[in-house]
Amino acid sequence: MYTQLQYEQHDDRPTEDHIVHLSGLSWDDYERLLDMRGDHSAPRIAYLEGVVEIMSPSRTHEALKSLIGCLVETYCLERDIPFSVLGSWTLKSADRTRGAEPDECYIFGDPERERPHLAIEVVWTSGRIDKLDIYRKLGVAEIWYWRKGRIQPYGLRDERYVPLVASEALPGLDLDLLMSFLDRPTTYEAIRAYREALRLALPREH
Repeated sequence: MYTQLQYEQHDDRPTEDHIVHLSGLSWDDYERLLDMRGDHSAPRIAYLEGVVEIMSPSRTHEALKSLIGCLVETYCLERDIPFSVLGSWTLKSADRTRGAEPDECYIFGDPERERPHLAIEVVWTSGRIDKLDIYRKLGVAEIWYWRKGRIQPYGLRDERYVPLVASEALPGLDLDLLMSFLDRPTTYEAIRAYREALRLALPREH
């Protein structure tokens, strides 16, 4: 087996993710890496047709993905939408030679569903693997990509993702409103302010 190793480390920017790429790995190699890591949530491991990406998320990455998740959960609670939080659930398919672990993922409604309705990816440090190329054959209905301060939702259409103008997994959610609270100094402040905005947006009863 020929393996090519590329290590990307950014010592001058401590908030950057640390990423390792391994080329020429079999599906069994990928499974062994998952077994070696065990039940820990990091590093996150992705696989696409022989290439493995091992990513240790930075503090900034983890804080941002957690805040986005908290705001999604706040929206669901305020709008009475049943949901299950599945975090970095390992999604994989040997037949499709693909595997990924999103920053956050959610099922809305039936908790026994085999694939999440929504997966969230924070692109803080660019890797070589196209995560959309992985998710499109794993049957994840909607992906949110946070990149450079913006969240772009993508919807699955015939095993391809197309950009969406609004979330289909959470109809009625105003992404611009949600994003406006991502710069609050604490998670506590962001949740309280977003919750208040959601309550103000409800039609007043006469």
